[in-house]
Amino acid sequence: MAIGAVFAAEFLYLFMALDMTAVGRASVIFYSMPLWLAVAAHFWLPNERITRQRGIGLGLAFISAAWAILSKSPSGHASIAGDLFALVGAWGWAGTAFLARKTRLRDAGPEAQLFWMALISAPILLAAAPFFGPLIRDAEPIHWIWLVFQAGVIVAGVFITWLWLLSVYPASTVASFSFLTPLFAIVLGYFIFDEALSFGLIMAAGFVAAGIALINRR
Repeated sequence: MAIGAVFAAEFLYLFMALDMTAVGRASVIFYSMPLWLAVAAHFWLPNERITRQRGIGLGLAFISAAWAILSKSPSGHASIAGDLFALVGAWGWAGTAFLARKTRLRDAGPEAQLFWMALISAPILLAAAPFFGPLIRDAEPIHWIWLVFQAGVIVAGVFITWLWLLSVYPASTVASFSFLTPLFAIVLGYFIFDEALSFGLIMAAGFVAAGIALINRR
């Protein structure tokens, strides 16, 4: 019940943040998750202390990812409330990863973890949705196609893989690769939408890779 409630809070606050603040700002704050998970792991998970090297790697990867996001989308409205909601969303993401690793859910397996996350979060989010507008907003066929893709590929495939990795490898190590997500989005924008790919973004990607290498170096 705890991991399902935290999972629901993660997405509820993320979506509220995206309605209230610039996407770039929300992305930077939300992808601070590996930092918060590393701090929690430092205090409450065995053999996952933040060494000087890992701390430098975390800082380098986060700053570089933030640089890439903000240089790609520098404009947009700002909102303190939206920024705080994005931060709570990041805490929720870190919280689900921490609970999957710390509690007895680790022994239940990734499929059971995802089952409880979806089972508990679905009614919470459906009950909350009417407070933020219509339950379904101008749905078109393409939206249903992407919904099926999210459910079949992202949730059933990627989420289970993520939870399995958390059960096998150190939580902060697995989470550090999340810094690559904004960079992948930028690269996909280049190939699919012909968006510009600047030298600065390429440099940021290199620094993110260097930071992840420091985090995972023995």
